[in-house]
Amino acid sequence: MQDMTPRQIVAELDKHIVGQDAAKRAVAIALRNRWRWQQLPEDVRRDITPKNILMIGPTGVGKTEITRRLAQLIGSPFVKVEATRFTEVGYVGRDVESMIRELVDASINLVKQRKRSEVQQQAEKNVEDRLLDLLIPHEPFTPSPPVEGQETDSAAEAEAKHERTREKFRTMLRSGALEDKPVELTVPQRRTPVQVFSNMGLEQMDVDFQQMFEKLMPRQHKDRKVTVREARTLLLEQEVDQLLDKDVIHDEGLRLAEDSGIVFLDEIDKICGESEGRHGADVSRQGVQRDLLPIVEGATVQTRYGSLKTDHILFIAAGAFHSSRPADLMPELQGRFPIRVELNDLTKADFLRILTEPSSSITRQSQDLLGVDGIQLTFTADGLEELAEIGWRVNQSTQNIGARRLYTIMERLLENISFEGPDSRGTTITINREFVRRQLEEISRDEDLSKFIL
Repeated sequence: MQDMTPRQIVAELDKHIVGQDAAKRAVAIALRNRWRWQQLPEDVRRDITPKNILMIGPTGVGKTEITRRLAQLIGSPFVKVEATRFTEVGYVGRDVESMIRELVDASINLVKQRKRSEVQQQAEKNVEDRLLDLLIPHEPFTPSPPVEGQETDSAAEAEAKHERTREKFRTMLRSGALEDKPVELTVPQRRTPVQVFSNMGLEQMDVDFQQMFEKLMPRQHKDRKVTVREARTLLLEQEVDQLLDKDVIHDEGLRLAEDSGIVFLDEIDKICGESEGRHGADVSRQGVQRDLLPIVEGATVQTRYGSLKTDHILFIAAGAFHSSRPADLMPELQGRFPIRVELNDLTKADFLRILTEPSSSITRQSQDLLGVDGIQLTFTADGLEELAEIGWRVNQSTQNIGARRLYTIMERLLENISFEGPDSRGTTITINREFVRRQLEEISRDEDLSKFIL
């Protein structure tokens, strides 16, 4: 984990997320505390648990994005789950431990990517040798019948000739001259996954059965005729897979998930019981809260890679809490989320900043996409202000979906340009206030139509 101060973490988040300073400060402090925890002696670390966070705010204001960007910033395994998925089936819903198994999978993929860079160079060298074997197969030496007056090649001379030819092909291969040359390659066929239809809470049994069937069934191979370019990609995956030590990856993945994992539990307000003595769906919600409690408190979860303790995983819960309050959660669960931050509704000024400030703003994305068709898209200051005004106004008059409203508006704004793009190469289109009003004014003015379209 990088040694970043809370101020540096907030500065990095500011590059991608507009506003919500309180939430950024909370996650930055939580991250710094995790780094501090890792510097402590082992006997002290056992008694310190992470301070989980509860984010309260409407949809589309940045709750998920803050957490996702934080995980990317520090290279931690991250998984987002919706609390409602644990209540979809009957009273009990899906096994809450499945989110920890998903976190382990994400962690192992992270470790695998890091290890891949370590073996990449050796794998590429091996691939080059295998491609040369395909282009000029090494055939066993067979002495030719002696002819009077002629010398026959010895085994050593034949081997030297083969090596010279091989080196010539190596030079051609590195220069790219053989990329389109066809070769015949034996590749393993993908196994058809064995579907095990299990009842809720049996995800791990499903995985175990599938692995067992895969081991019993022989691996099928198929000969394919491909170009050198295609063969290089296929062979590289095979070589990297052979060079990676799976046991080491699994062990490191488990430890990384335990020490640095982040679980984002969204829509936690949907499992709140609004009052005591209710029946039906509220019974299910209370049951899910009881199942979540030991995971958040600290439990040992069995995964296909081994057991994992959840004591030091950082849980960040989020919800709009329109029809319920955080106090409606079980007292024990409330106590496991001591840090609470409230995210604000987006203002017109926030909408304008979202359109202009982030490094991957929606305006830049639109310019890049249409640039592929040779269309230069230019946004003027008054055009951006008008887009922000319409986005904010439609959110106020209809359902407030936060920054996501801008994506819907932008698609509507650029619909004709996107459709006609391939036929309008080399054109420059200026998005100013008049253009925006002409495309969107009728929609934004008619509230009923806004509800239907935006």
